[in-house]
Amino acid sequence: MIDIVCCPTPFLVGLLSSSLPKLKDLPVEEALMVNLGSDRFIRQMDDEDTLLPRKLQAALEQALERKNELINQDSDSDSDDECNTLNGLVSEVFIRFFVETVGHYSLFLTQNEKGERAFQREAFRKSVASKSIRRFLEVFMESQMFTGFIQDRELRKCRAKGLFEQRVEQYLEELPDTEQSGVNKFLRGLGEE
Repeated sequence: MIDIVCCPTPFLVGLLSSSLPKLKDLPVEEALMVNLGSDRFIRQMDDEDTLLPRKLQAALEQALERKNELINQDSDSDSDDECNTLNGLVSEVFIRFFVETVGHYSLFLTQNEKGERAFQREAFRKSVASKSIRRFLEVFMESQMFTGFIQDRELRKCRAKGLFEQRVEQYLEELPDTEQSGVNKFLRGLGEE
């Protein structure tokens, strides 16, 4: 697996710490390396502290701290129920994060005269009131993750509703009509900007 680390494609790879000396000799370009055993960065990109707005990052960290409360409970930490609870908690935090940062995307999918759906990128980004969130979206909208997400939505013929789409629908229904065009509320329940 160590050779795969040199591939310029976004992915998450786990390596044994015994492979670290070999890894340091490879031509790895843009990679964030973390020693999960010691919770330390081995190599940083120098944008980690600026990518997410501070209040957004703090809200995510605060929500994820609840996992520590679950781990520290007196119950058996290896039980399936607790593992499912932890997985559910982490999943919910990130689903909520993405719903509240990009969940309004569907308001900016328009149909052209040929019946093709097209995403209005700049209008989507500008619809966010928070300057720091707009800066985050500028970077995030250039990622392969976001591009693939939007391309999938543009090409979809039927609208199958997975968990994310269900949460987006709920989120948009909860927004007052006056906010749907500007999407002014962010991170309700996670923190405020």
